[in-house]
Amino acid sequence: MSAKIPKRPVSAPSGRDDPRVAALMKAFSADPKLAPVINAFEERKKVEGGRKFGSNGLKVNGTLFALFTQGTLVVKLPNERVAALVSSRVGKQFDPGHGRLMKGWLTVTAARASWIDLAKEAHDFVTGSKR
Repeated sequence: MSAKIPKRPVSAPSGRDDPRVAALMKAFSADPKLAPVINAFEERKKVEGGRKFGSNGLKVNGTLFALFTQGTLVVKLPNERVAALVSSRVGKQFDPGHGRLMKGWLTVTAARASWIDLAKEAHDFVTGSKR
């Protein structure tokens, strides 16, 4: 008889699981322009829980721009920017697990990369904002 291996819990960006997530959430909460994103995320988590794609992510105007998965940050950026970041070894194109890479999505893999800056850049991209 083989022992059942418990499933690894999905980590929520609450800060308890990863200090990088906590720092990002704190920075967004402190920015009046970005605080509503965190408030909406917290409310959504209370209502929805979270097992579907994007439930562990940040949205603005209903559009997902960043998510936390398997200990990494994934951000939505222009295809050209993703290609440049992949070339500079900041990350790799996002594979949601079915073997097909998602255009315009970057999985941040470099320890030196600022999750806060990349998440803000992704937010600005999906809203069309300039800082």
